[in-house]
Amino acid sequence: MVILTMTSSFIMQRPSLLVHTKPISLLPFKFQFGHSLSHSHTESKNKSKRTLLNLHHRNPNSNSKKMVVQCALSSSVSEAVKKALIQSSSLTWESAILSNMLIFVLGLPILLSGLSLSGIASAFLLGTLTWRAFGPPAFLLVATYFIIGTAVTKVKMAQKEAQGVAEKRKGRRGPGSVIGSSAAGCICAFLSIFQVGGPAFSQLWKLGFVASFCTKLSDTVSSEIGKAYGKTTYLVTTFKIVPRGTEGAVSVEGTIAGLLASILLSFVGCVMGEISAPEAIICIIASQVANVGESIIGAALQEKEGFQWLNNDVVNIINISMGSIIAVLMQQLLLQNWLM
Repeated sequence: MVILTMTSSFIMQRPSLLVHTKPISLLPFKFQFGHSLSHSHTESKNKSKRTLLNLHHRNPNSNSKKMVVQCALSSSVSEAVKKALIQSSSLTWESAILSNMLIFVLGLPILLSGLSLSGIASAFLLGTLTWRAFGPPAFLLVATYFIIGTAVTKVKMAQKEAQGVAEKRKGRRGPGSVIGSSAAGCICAFLSIFQVGGPAFSQLWKLGFVASFCTKLSDTVSSEIGKAYGKTTYLVTTFKIVPRGTEGAVSVEGTIAGLLASILLSFVGCVMGEISAPEAIICIIASQVANVGESIIGAALQEKEGFQWLNNDVVNIINISMGSIIAVLMQQLLLQNWLM
């Protein structure tokens, strides 16, 4: 109470203070908060610069110069990381490149276990496109696909190599495999970025994207688990018993594993909000239909006279395209029937 009385008396004796007092800002809180962040960021950079200059002036020797350079590099990396994290929520090319670059640097050991150097370069382009089109949830979906696909490829690798059915380079895939596994998803991403069909089609492109990777993961898992654990493999067109690794061959073990992989990835897409629960079921059905179609193509045409161009990468593109298209058509047919 005494403090309030003294303050009032002081202000009454100096009325000029009331005249020259700055008015309270009526700007929106968001603007003021953003301005304060920007001011804090600038102050932080200036403080770092002053620290570096002080270090250099105090000890102008070679060790000091090294410390200055190291601090500058550390500051630059820190600023890049902060910028990537701040911009990750906005779907821009800049945020996609920065976020993807940060994740690729942190996950380089995992990437090297499953991809060649040229394959990593191709995967970086895929990751950037995915982030730009559908954001972090879709990126996580593709990362899940890659981790599971790489893990099953290395299952019983020695046995597969002895039987001559293992993937080349110890399962480290190149750019052809990356493109063959993601072509349909990339097309859906471009359609989404350029807003083809408008808002009404935006969810369709996202569904096609998720379905393509569910299809490819199911195909990869069924093939690799079938080669590792399949007791009996049948040619899908004639049900004739054939050796493991034969084009168009299927096994009970591999088929079940592929179905479970598709269920898992569609569940991830649903949890991450990329697709709804009914759309997840559509992805599972579409992936299994597409994989049967891919097995028929492999058994009937691959490695046959006049179809030398039909290699694994081309078949993969056909496979994931079928999965994506089937999912989109199923969604449209079900929607039309529901509206009718």
